[in-house]
Amino acid sequence: MTISPRVIKGGLVTMDPFTGAVLRVIPLQYNPDTLSRTLQLQASGAAATDRTEALRIKGPAVETINLEAEIDLTDALEHPADNPGAADVGLHPQLAALEGLLNPTAATLQANDSLSKSGTLEIIPMQSPLTVFVWSRHRVLPVRVTQLTITEDAFDVALNPIRAKVTLALRVLTVTDLGFDHRGGGMFMTYLRNAEQLAAGARGTLGQLGITALG
Repeated sequence: MTISPRVIKGGLVTMDPFTGAVLRVIPLQYNPDTLSRTLQLQASGAAATDRTEALRIKGPAVETINLEAEIDLTDALEHPADNPGAADVGLHPQLAALEGLLNPTAATLQANDSLSKSGTLEIIPMQSPLTVFVWSRHRVLPVRVTQLTITEDAFDVALNPIRAKVTLALRVLTVTDLGFDHRGGGMFMTYLRNAEQLAAGARGTLGQLGITALG
């Protein structure tokens, strides 16, 4: 019996934006040591000389998330009976699942080609599944994967990758992108409200800053 705490994994989930059905769960094998987040202010955009606009914010900040994860099949290959697919295809399934977050399906491309050949003037891109980034229960965010870099640095005798580093760039989708009625927009609002509740616990005093009053 082990007394080690269960480690919660971060990862990505794809879901149907209409029904909410979970389509695929992609857990990270090892949680990254670091995760960088950048938030860019969405100011009102009014002229710099308009002083009434100096403190106005027109919408949620544009947030981007960058992380690097490692995937390793070494342990699985030592126990092939428990991991039958590992010896046959290596990391191809895990990497293909990540690549699928950026690519339309082959069926979609084929359908669009058929529409084009039939004389359809405008082909409206099909809506892809909603991608959700999960990093603890406090961060469950609708995102768009904007960039994926894969570095394969070990292979088996059949040249299947068995160890790789994956760098992900994510852009958080807000109600500005999705709207309040979209499932992802509601998810963002839940995240924002939770963040506001957490911020309420971070209270300081002017005395900590070495002053007694402002202005």
